[in-house]
Amino acid sequence: MASIEVKIVKRVTATEAQNNFGDLLMSAQSEPISITRNGKEKGVLLSSKEYQEIKRQALQQAITEGIESGEATPLDMSDIKSKARERLGLNAKS
Repeated sequence: MASIEVKIVKRVTATEAQNNFGDLLMSAQSEPISITRNGKEKGVLLSSKEYQEIKRQALQQAITEGIESGEATPLDMSDIKSKARERLGLNAKS
């Protein structure tokens, strides 16, 4: 599966993000902002428009991969949920 990349230009610490959230929210309208804690990226602040575009790209990618994968088969939702939990590292069933 190909990944969707977001170019991060600006990086701020979690403390800076907390103290300047309003300004960062405005800045995120033009470029994604990486938020770090102890030098490690912990989150990214981006505009709603950019987020919607990432979701659209992911859906289009999934559709393309599904079409290219071959014949359709019945979906087993329990299996799909189990595999998703496994990928996310979640062991509890919901």
